[in-house]
Amino acid sequence: MAAQDGTLILYEYPLNERIRTLLRLEDLFERLEFFASREHPLDHHVALVTLFEILDVAGRADLKSDLLQELERQRQALTAFRTNPEVSVEALDRILAEIDDAARELVAVTGKSGQHLRENEWLMSIRSRTIIAGGACEFDLPSYYAWQHRPADARQGDIAGWAAPFRPLYDSLCIVLKLLRESAQRTRLSTQQGSYQQPLGGRSYQMVQVRLDPATGAIPEISANKYLLWIRFTSQDGDMRPRPYEGTVEFELALCNL
Repeated sequence: MAAQDGTLILYEYPLNERIRTLLRLEDLFERLEFFASREHPLDHHVALVTLFEILDVAGRADLKSDLLQELERQRQALTAFRTNPEVSVEALDRILAEIDDAARELVAVTGKSGQHLRENEWLMSIRSRTIIAGGACEFDLPSYYAWQHRPADARQGDIAGWAAPFRPLYDSLCIVLKLLRESAQRTRLSTQQGSYQQPLGGRSYQMVQVRLDPATGAIPEISANKYLLWIRFTSQDGDMRPRPYEGTVEFELALCNL
């Protein structure tokens, strides 16, 4: 996933399947929020298709339990900092309250994630057509076409209602990713060979962050295991195909682990 971070581009690379899933969901929820807030029917079509993607990704049976376990682990770890005089008690209490609220709301969610959508025959009929190229035209789904002509605020209300049961999941994953990102310590590095390698000594990390100036034209391709991190920098020419980057690349590297 890539995101704009001030004047630098932030590239994040997950090192396990759980973080990969959380990053995918974060990206999907941000896309849903963006298009649902707009008013054109085509924006709301994208929002609805994105909601179906969230349904697919969130359908993992162990996602809820994974998040609850991680929230509890972080709550216990942070509670231990109460005796540290260098830690702000107010800030600590705030994040602990956020964790408790998110966990409580997530526990209150019953059944499989997205079950409310699966039980909506009309939405599932739309979903079955959107996986077909051009399958959601007005002659395929006249009732959906009629819905798209309802007032924008009515459509926004419908989408908000369909998305609402996913909110505890989103709040929980945001806390986990926030704590993961805050665990990182940045290091400024430079490589002249178009690639960078760093031994990891068998230590497990959960995510790699690379920040660099987009003006360089360098694009990082990241791979890692518990022994070695390897970043290969490429560039794009006129046909957008990646080419090995030639020249010096200055970047910031962060290894994240909760």
